[in-house]
Amino acid sequence: MIKQYSRLTDPQWVAISVFLDTKRKRRIDLRDVMDAIFYILRTGCQWRNLPDSYPHWQAVFWYFSKWKKTNIFEEINIILNKQDRKNSGRDENPAIFSIDSQSVKLSRMIWEDRGVDAHKKVNGRKRQLLVDSGGRLWFARVHAANLHDGAAALGFMADIICQNERLVKIYGDQAYAGVFADEIEKHKIKFEKAAKPESTKGFVPVAKRWVVERTIAWSNFCRRIVKDYEYTTSSSTGWLYLANIQIMLQRVHPICQT
Repeated sequence: MIKQYSRLTDPQWVAISVFLDTKRKRRIDLRDVMDAIFYILRTGCQWRNLPDSYPHWQAVFWYFSKWKKTNIFEEINIILNKQDRKNSGRDENPAIFSIDSQSVKLSRMIWEDRGVDAHKKVNGRKRQLLVDSGGRLWFARVHAANLHDGAAALGFMADIICQNERLVKIYGDQAYAGVFADEIEKHKIKFEKAAKPESTKGFVPVAKRWVVERTIAWSNFCRRIVKDYEYTTSSSTGWLYLANIQIMLQRVHPICQT
């Protein structure tokens, strides 16, 4: 992840423009719209405080909402993940996933999908993340923080079932060892509990599950998602995909900085 925000390069824009309707004539350049969205993601800027160098904030928000509802961000995310895996000499489809959750505070005056994670003492929402062995985010779900990890993770089932035949195992902690593990094993996908040895005490990073924590650490570069500021969980999920898209673009089409 580069330290300073920069606009999309020509190769980066070409990689994602194929998913957008760029042939239709319009007064607003979609490349500027996408630059504005990434600017908000990276800096945490409020919609109404978007600099004048970008299109009007209402136009940018309209496109963000449209692409979110039509799953454009999710489609771009999957294609870039596959491209990055191929560039790393790996099969484009992962055989192993790791799953974990992150509880984040929710902005004030927002009551939709709010709950309290009693274990982590967080009043807000919980993010469920499904990543591959390289930490690439493939699927995300956002819900109230008081929902149990395992039961809420059942929302991934449609995504998991539609995955390729290479997917054989999912790593997770004890919270997923119940209903979630039972459900995926019905589809011949093995669940393996990744936990520290019982003989050890204190904090011990677990290699196979720690990739999710590393993905969460990468997301800290994006100020828009260090806290949940969204009224809808679909917007929250969209920003998570955009954060991974920005990382994948910088890997697949790196920016040379001095």
